[in-house]
Amino acid sequence: QVQLAESGGGLVQAGGSLRLSCAAPGRTFSGNGMGWFRQAPGKEREFVATINWSGTMTDYANSVKDRFTISRDRANNTVYLQMNSLKPEDTAVYYCAVLAWTSAWSRDVREYDYWGQGTQVTVAS
Repeated sequence: QVQLAESGGGLVQAGGSLRLSCAAPGRTFSGNGMGWFRQAPGKEREFVATINWSGTMTDYANSVKDRFTISRDRANNTVYLQMNSLKPEDTAVYYCAVLAWTSAWSRDVREYDYWGQGTQVTVAS
């Protein structure tokens, strides 16, 4: 069973910043695409950002473009999501996920194979 562990969530005022991290203890995903998704209460899980295996290609949801940055440290097997200029509508549980069978990236939640338990991000107005 592959386990991913997110961290870095919390409560922040609107306009503030948070940095989420996603690690996979005991496993390496340096050759895999990865992504961040989020789910607000009563809503479906939605795409936030994705990155390919090398970190050279990224893609973002329109709602977070120019505010969020996804990156990865392949040596440390960690993926990050830097979130700036946070808004109350960014409040959600944030999940990281791995594309087990591809080194590319994807916006499609159905293509991801392994998921973390999620970390809560709450943005107060």
